[in-house]
Parts: sequence; C-alpha cells; structure tokens
Amino acid sequence: MSCHVPGCMGNYDFDDIVEFAIRRFVDGFSTIDLLEQASTEREKEEIALVSLLDVEDDNIRDLHLCCKHSAHCKVLDCRARLKRIIEQELAGGHRT
Repeated sequence: MSCHVPGCMGNYDFDDIVEFAIRRFVDGFSTIDLLEQASTEREKEEIALVSLLDVEDDNIRDLHLCCKHSAHCKVLDCRARLKRIIEQELAGGHRT
C-alpha cells in the first residue's frame, strides 16, 4: 500500500515498511542488521523510517530530514500512519 497522504513525496510502500517494523520490533532484528540486509537505497530509507518509531514524538517533532523529500515531508504524519498500520497488522485487523 503506497502512501497517498497529500504532501508526501516519498510514495513509500507501507506494506514493505510494516514488514521491516515487524522484523525490527517483533522479531528482534537490530536496525543495523536490517540496514546490512537491505538491497536497495529505498529499503534503507524505509528501515530508517522504522528506526524512528521508538523515539517519542517530542524528540523528533523538529527533526529536519536530509533527503530528496524533506521540503514536503511531515515526518510525524507518516510515522503516525505507520504506527496505526503496524498495530492493525499485529492485531490481525484490516489496514486503512
């Protein structure tokens, strides 16, 4: 499922990101392990997004991204959406 949030330029596949998040937080792989296993720059970006999930919102609210989408991305919006998808996935529910 691609991100269709207005203003989001990343067009990341949230299905892939959820898989990385499950591997990170459920299966116990470290972020470094996941990055070493990544085969594309896109996968590395998606893993980097996952790595921010365990950081409190207040600590990243003023984070300035240094990527090709930084002028348009609202990191907290995508992060909140990703958290909802992961919670639904782990609960066996449907994605929105």
